[in-house]
Amino acid sequence: MKYHVVEKFVSINGEGKRAGQLSVFIRFRGCNLNCSYCDTKWANTSEAPAEIMTESEIYQYIKNQNVKNVTLTGGEPLIQPGIEILLQKLARDSELRVEIETNGSINLAPYRSIHPAPEFTVDYKLPGSGQTEHMCEDNFANLKANDTVKFVAGSKEDLVCAKSVMDKYHLVGKCHVYLSPVFGKIEPADMVLYMEQEKMNDVNLQLQLHKFIWNPELRGV
Repeated sequence: MKYHVVEKFVSINGEGKRAGQLSVFIRFRGCNLNCSYCDTKWANTSEAPAEIMTESEIYQYIKNQNVKNVTLTGGEPLIQPGIEILLQKLARDSELRVEIETNGSINLAPYRSIHPAPEFTVDYKLPGSGQTEHMCEDNFANLKANDTVKFVAGSKEDLVCAKSVMDKYHLVGKCHVYLSPVFGKIEPADMVLYMEQEKMNDVNLQLQLHKFIWNPELRGV
């Protein structure tokens, strides 16, 4: 297969359960959503400059970095034609820990047959994103303990919606659950206050570390 890769680099994970750890990032071109706060819009169009790479070339690039964590991101990785071929190739290497950052609109069921399974970070889109109607809520029944659901909130309305979804699908205890602020839209302290008021045990607040370490507009980090 041939994949359109707009970025490949090594940096720390800015989010999630391996935040602060080194990871090899592979960013694919194209997305099926248009979130209001998206910070990678430049990568989402069909005109975005991209390197054409095969699954073998991507795998070899990853191995050459001598880093165990692998983050497949975008855009939306799961809309890439033949992405399952790449996932199967990566899965055969027991030294790699593969995480797929997906936007919540794609059904994960077709990828559950891959063994060992990659870890999914599902970014559930709250009202402030303008994309909530596209969420595939069937995915909540198929989440595993190593998976993550991330809620990116920019307002009190978003926080209320996130809590409602967590409760409706009993996410806490089923998988990792994270709340993250839309950078510059809501104060993290306000999110902590809401978590305290609602007694949101076992929910993690996360900040995008890379936006504090580097310029928030900087690519390749």
